[in-house]
Amino acid sequence: MTGPLRSRVAGQAVMVETLRLQSGTPRRRGLARLFGANPLTPEARSWYAGAVGEMRVARALAKLGPEWHVLHSIPVGTRGADIDHVVIGPGGVFTLNTKNHAGKDIWVAGSVLMVNGQHQRYLRNSAHEAARAAKLLSAAAGRNVPVRGVVVLVAPRKVTVRRFAEGAAVVTDAQLRRWLAKQAKALEAHDADALAAVAAEPSTWGHEAPADDPSATRMSFGALHTEVMRAQGRRLAWAAGAALTLLGTAAGAWLR
Repeated sequence: MTGPLRSRVAGQAVMVETLRLQSGTPRRRGLARLFGANPLTPEARSWYAGAVGEMRVARALAKLGPEWHVLHSIPVGTRGADIDHVVIGPGGVFTLNTKNHAGKDIWVAGSVLMVNGQHQRYLRNSAHEAARAAKLLSAAAGRNVPVRGVVVLVAPRKVTVRRFAEGAAVVTDAQLRRWLAKQAKALEAHDADALAAVAAEPSTWGHEAPADDPSATRMSFGALHTEVMRAQGRRLAWAAGAALTLLGTAAGAWLR
């Protein structure tokens, strides 16, 4: 697959925003570093989680066969919108909207999707995104291109489906690859190749070629990600040590 967008990395847009929000933040020193204080600013944390979620979905998509084409972080229009992932293959064309809700409970019934009891507009937004993508791809390809929206939930604790989701499909990142492979055949290989070439062009999406360097963005975010993981490891180590100390104290008191 050729085209300027082929080099975009998963989560690139949210990585850029995370790094922007982190810029100028003093590095942790002394006790803050020793005890594993979170290096992320409060403003950057949701963006960081979004980037990590998109990276995880990308790992699942990378396991699809060569008949599938995947594009990440596609800029759309001129107002900062982007599509997390565009997937094109035998099962058709899909826009994936990734939501990182690790450890949370999801409830789905028709047009309603709730996260830990809070209503979210993911289904409506995903349907709108797919419709917009269908319009743009159809215009660029010169033929009707149906697109299906998918909400991809990353590492939820539990997903309860009372009625099938309306407007978009809902799957977890663990289910995604198998779900895509099970879709009824909608495109021949040459059709998928042609649509993927169209989708890889910024002009298809009403956008100029992005100026940010994917490799530099990935490297900078990778360094931040490593720092966050090390801080988390220190916090867990201190928590484990404190728990062992309490257990030891309790056991000693009991033995006395």
